[in-house]
Amino acid sequence: MDIPILSLTDATDTKIAALQSAGCLVITGLLDPAGREAVRAELAGHMGNARVLDETQDDPDMFYPGRTRRTSALVAVSKTVGNLVLNPQSTDLCDHFLLPNGEFGYQLHVSAALEVGPGARAQVLHREDDSFNFFTPPKPNLIVASMWAITDFRADNGGTLLVPGSHLWSAERQPQPHEIHSAQMPAGSVLYWLGSTLHGAGANTSSDWRYGVILTYSLGWLRQEENQYIDVPPAIASELSPALRDMIGYKMHRALGFSTHPFVGQSPD
Repeated sequence: MDIPILSLTDATDTKIAALQSAGCLVITGLLDPAGREAVRAELAGHMGNARVLDETQDDPDMFYPGRTRRTSALVAVSKTVGNLVLNPQSTDLCDHFLLPNGEFGYQLHVSAALEVGPGARAQVLHREDDSFNFFTPPKPNLIVASMWAITDFRADNGGTLLVPGSHLWSAERQPQPHEIHSAQMPAGSVLYWLGSTLHGAGANTSSDWRYGVILTYSLGWLRQEENQYIDVPPAIASELSPALRDMIGYKMHRALGFSTHPFVGQSPD
């Protein structure tokens, strides 16, 4: 099974069907060159300060490979990324896959910018929902993930590796080499995958850096992987739009998450 590739103009139902079948999907043409440059400019200082391990410091047992630059807390520092969080293409897919399991909505789970540099090894294949091991695979839809391609993604520059169909596998099944595919997509595309789909950054055997922005969404009653309340504290959250503030978790989910702060809500008890 290959990674499906569709365009922005394809019908939403077609995209949903492709993501449901393969557990992953590339959609082209979502972010124009001006948007990509805005992301780069707004994150430049933070990416420039990110620690990069060289080959001598890289431990093959570490989750994040060396020769990789990474920064998070993107909503706090990038207006453009904040807009991407609320992109209708992403919310349409999240509405379909997450709302049935979270009646009061979903939230931003992780925000991170990633540059995979020349010489970086492949990342171990994993699932976004690995932390929620109280469910037995195949798990219900808990997470929808997206990777925004700021540069071209190729097989030789560390394009994300995925195992289409693995969102339906039992925990014991391991992928064969021919089942692992590289998400090759032009800059401005977005890769989506379901939380139970095996994936990981590919090895970069090229001479250029591969740049992507990962935004994942989880059910509102789950704990977020990224602590948004530290990365986006109330002083910054108060300046965001209500929709974006809600998306990073500053709202209640039934009785969960109450606060005395006026834009969060009080306990119903």
